[in-house]
Amino acid sequence: MWLAESFYPAMSVTLDIRLKRANKVYHEGETVAGVIVLSCKEAMQHHGISLSMEGVVNLQLSSKSVGVFEAFYNSVKPIQLISSNIEVSKAGKIPAGKTDIPFEFPLLTKGNKVLYETYHGVFVNIQPQKAKVVPTPVNFTITPDTLQNTRERSSLPKFLVRGHLDATSCVISQPLTGEVVVDNSDVPIKSIELQLVRVETCGESTAPPPPSLQKHGGGRAVTSVSGVPPPGCAEGYARDATEIQNIQIAEGDVCHGLPIPVHMVFPRLFTCPTLETTNFKVEFEINVVIVLHDDHLITENFPLKLCRV
Repeated sequence: MWLAESFYPAMSVTLDIRLKRANKVYHEGETVAGVIVLSCKEAMQHHGISLSMEGVVNLQLSSKSVGVFEAFYNSVKPIQLISSNIEVSKAGKIPAGKTDIPFEFPLLTKGNKVLYETYHGVFVNIQPQKAKVVPTPVNFTITPDTLQNTRERSSLPKFLVRGHLDATSCVISQPLTGEVVVDNSDVPIKSIELQLVRVETCGESTAPPPPSLQKHGGGRAVTSVSGVPPPGCAEGYARDATEIQNIQIAEGDVCHGLPIPVHMVFPRLFTCPTLETTNFKVEFEINVVIVLHDDHLITENFPLKLCRV
């Protein structure tokens, strides 16, 4: 959301917009109130002062999608959620010195639009949303037989890793918790990590990747997909997954059978409640990453639903 002024003086004047609420956090239905502060050295005439408030969702093309711009043209148009304009002063004269002009805006959306929580991602910028959270715990077991995306299954070492996440529908202000237990492993374990991934989609997203065995090269796997979607999608889609946080919960060859706690705080600046609209999605996933001593890694992926209550 931003505020813009429409002011047409002929002389020099400084203008500042100050909101009454210190934290500048507002919810749908509330009133945005404040003052316009005008400062000028001499008295001056004006043709009226108006104030505009707009809230938009901006969808940006990934640099990987430059060759398919036409297919994305309709998907990346800004989506206007709020548009209000008020006249705070009729034509008249402003005295020399400092003048405060109060204003109030009702925070109401256009038509049946939803007011999303302000969020700045890589390809989606949106301009709050409340939901009821029902905990959905999940148990998992990782063995060579559960792995996919691997060609030489017979050459894999034997291992058994199990654990659970207390919830995959999470309150964004509370940590993700659970535990991981390494029951056995024929090869030493180098590290166990938690990788939080943000998935931004213009159009239709794809299913999350299954557990896999990959070569650890110092980075983390992220996906980027673009092209023509299935029937019913909005002309094109792009999906970009970005690692936004990675924490190590164990280092070295951990004791077998010992529960390792999972505790991850969601980063305030890089997360928002999970969103799914006609034009875009903002989703989150958690990867449990087990790095073996030979730098191969095993990943187990879990989609997350983040909510604010």
